[in-house]
Order: sequence, then C-alpha cells, then structure tokens
Amino acid sequence: MPKNKGKGGKNRRRGKNETEGEKRELVFKEEGQDYAQVIKMLGSGRLEALSFDGVKRLAHIRGKMRKKVWVNQGDIVLISLRDFQDEKADVILKYNADEARLLKQYGELPENAKINETDTFGPEDEEVDFDFEIDEI
Repeated sequence: MPKNKGKGGKNRRRGKNETEGEKRELVFKEEGQDYAQVIKMLGSGRLEALSFDGVKRLAHIRGKMRKKVWVNQGDIVLISLRDFQDEKADVILKYNADEARLLKQYGELPENAKINETDTFGPEDEEVDFDFEIDEI
C-alpha cells in the first residue's frame, strides 16, 4: 500500500485564493443590469432572484463565479438582464454585506431591502397560524 505523502490532495497544493481582506471597488449597475436579492437556491448553478424592480427571475451563475464565489439565500447580487428572455437573467457579481450597505446609502437599493438576513425585501407573506390540538391515543 502506498504511503501518504502529505496533508491533502492537489487542491491543497494548488493554494487557496485568499482575497477576503482585500477591499475592491464598488461596482454600480449599468444599462441592461439590475440589483436583485436571492430568494432560493435551485442547484446546478441556478437560483431564483427577486430584482428590485419587482420581477422574480430565474438566474444562472456565470462560469467564472461557480465554485469560487459562494452565493447564498438573502445575498444581494448584480444580474444581467436578457433582451430575449425577461424571466431569466445571469448573475455577474455578488456583493458582500458592507458593499450592500454602501449601495443602500447611495440610494441604489430601496430602503426596505434587508441586508445580511435570509428574509427578502418583497411583500410579506401572511404566516399560517397552526393553533390546533393533537388528541392523544
């Protein structure tokens, strides 16, 4: 049996991309782009996003971001709108919490947008009240 030669496989030897502490320039939306909040992760690099113009879209995470930038429910993202399919979009960029707060201060995001929470900014769904008793056998 071969002897283990180290601590981990080729991914460890390749090195980690550590850019978390680094500040990057804030990117604003351009024509054909919009800000959105992730409602639901669907798998296969897809997600459901509610853009701040009120339209729910199926968004696809671009290949450069997949497996490098982890997008979660409640995150603020920049999406590229499609000319030919209004109900679909592509995720270009994920904003971290500090960048999303700055966008809110600059007036790019609406005041009712919730940052750093899993709840979305959209209309509140009425919660179902489960007041019933269970009879014991």
